[in-house]
Amino acid sequence: MSNAPLMPKATAVWLVDNTALTFDQVAEFTKMHPLEVRAIADGDAAQGIKGMDPISTGQLSREEIERGEADPDYRLKLGESKVVLPPVGKKKGPRYTPVSRRHERPSAILWLLRSHPELKDAQIMRLVGTTKTTIASIRDRTHWNASTLTPMDPVTLGLCSQIELDFEVQRAAKEKPINQEYGGATLLPASETTRKEELENTAASDKRRDDAEVDAVFAKLKTLGGKKHDEDENE
Repeated sequence: MSNAPLMPKATAVWLVDNTALTFDQVAEFTKMHPLEVRAIADGDAAQGIKGMDPISTGQLSREEIERGEADPDYRLKLGESKVVLPPVGKKKGPRYTPVSRRHERPSAILWLLRSHPELKDAQIMRLVGTTKTTIASIRDRTHWNASTLTPMDPVTLGLCSQIELDFEVQRAAKEKPINQEYGGATLLPASETTRKEELENTAASDKRRDDAEVDAVFAKLKTLGGKKHDEDENE
């Protein structure tokens, strides 16, 4: 509940005209300055404003007014209003852009598409107050003024603030997947290193087997050569 009544100035007009409350009491209740209440009483302010009865809205009772009239130092207490105002929800949709700036939105969209391609269409719509169709036409170069468009920073044009732009860019950067690039030599996985060792061991084993076979062949040849020499001597 608010600390001031509904329509404070109209309530002050009614209290001045219909009660014997002091200016300080009326000013305290309506959260106005006592001099402004005095100006209302003198007819210098609030001319043409129709007074609003706080009793009919439940913000004051007749007994509360009588207590105030009996004691100049008494401060009126605001009652719970019978008028229930609906809660004002946050308006969703594209940002409102003044008419004088609307013709500059295509240039701002082109700048965002070129400078920050990571931004989504919804983010551009929030920044400059445009539509998805307009963004698509500028991206595809099918906009009616595409040939003469010049990229311009939306912050410079006054379509959004630098804080809002930075916020959307940082959000887009967080949502963008990180590409893993080559950063120098790294350790090979265990499967590759183990396989490499097995290949090296196999090659070494094959080399030893081949050497052994070669040695055996030379030894056999030497034996055969020795036998032939003995046979020649016996002859």
